[in-house]
Amino acid sequence: MSIDAVQFLEDIVTIRSHSTEEQEVTAFITGRMAEWGYADAHVDPAGNAVGSREAPDENGNITNEIVLLGHIDTVPGVVPVRREDGKLYGRGSVDAKGPFAAFAVAGAQAALPAGTRIVVIGATEEEAPSSKGAHYVRDRYAPDLCIIGEPSGWDGITLGYKGVILIDYRLDQEMGHTAGPEVAVAEQAVNFWNNLNDYAIEFNEGKTKLFDQVLPSIRNFNTSTDGITDSAVMRLGFRLPPDFDKSDLVTLAEAHKGSANIVIGDQTHAWHGKRTNKLAKAFSRAILKEGGKPRPKLKTGTSDMNVVGPKWQCPIIAYGAGDSTLDHTPHEHVVIDEYLKAVRVVQSVLENKI
Repeated sequence: MSIDAVQFLEDIVTIRSHSTEEQEVTAFITGRMAEWGYADAHVDPAGNAVGSREAPDENGNITNEIVLLGHIDTVPGVVPVRREDGKLYGRGSVDAKGPFAAFAVAGAQAALPAGTRIVVIGATEEEAPSSKGAHYVRDRYAPDLCIIGEPSGWDGITLGYKGVILIDYRLDQEMGHTAGPEVAVAEQAVNFWNNLNDYAIEFNEGKTKLFDQVLPSIRNFNTSTDGITDSAVMRLGFRLPPDFDKSDLVTLAEAHKGSANIVIGDQTHAWHGKRTNKLAKAFSRAILKEGGKPRPKLKTGTSDMNVVGPKWQCPIIAYGAGDSTLDHTPHEHVVIDEYLKAVRVVQSVLENKI
């Protein structure tokens, strides 16, 4: 089967699909999947685009199920779609319609080994705290292997992602004169941040790898007044290493909140797969075959790997062409030749018995 892989990617990048607004792109994707021979191409109850192919063994059995889980929602922001100097520009070209498009094309073209079933899923709301699509499939599949669609570089293999915890802080107090004895709401909020940031600095002492550190950030910080009440609202995020005890951070936050209200929000566990798992080895062989040098990676962000990895407990890696430093930026683009290499790498992995 001959598929114009670049045109497919350009088509889905052109269709806007911010988180919770993926309906148009999932309809387009499932239509293409049906044309390409995917069985039961459909949009599931979570809004995910799903298609499967299988090659039963001589006894009619499936002995190896591979889920290829990408996401097809994007953050807001318009990056004009165009091909220029061997690059395809557009929101989602890297994060993460590019990796998903490689899955869909490679899955359609692959001559599957006997006993293999592949399920290609374009998940919804990965860029939102809900991760709706991944949470839905997590409880409905139990694959033998899983490939997550995220930019790793065509010759990169991502083995793990950090966890995250969000803390929302709000302080309201009666307005006072700036020369008065009251500590302003902004200063109290800054003190709260400083105490938690100091904890992270102490925890990180002696840890040279970012993946092993707690990485704190101020996601937003606003103060306001209506002339009677002063308010400070702040959201803090903490990127967490594996085996980190979040209860220590929560206890510290409670101890230093003063009269503020805090809400412990999204909590995602870190996930770290093994470099020696058979899926990572299969990708290393395929990258070498394509002329590259495999590069194992650990990422400081999060992905749907954090959602499905702890439940499925199967060999799992993340893969996809693209430079992740371009994620969410106004310069987002993928090098077309690298995207096509990624298609061939994924197809090679699927065509060899793992």
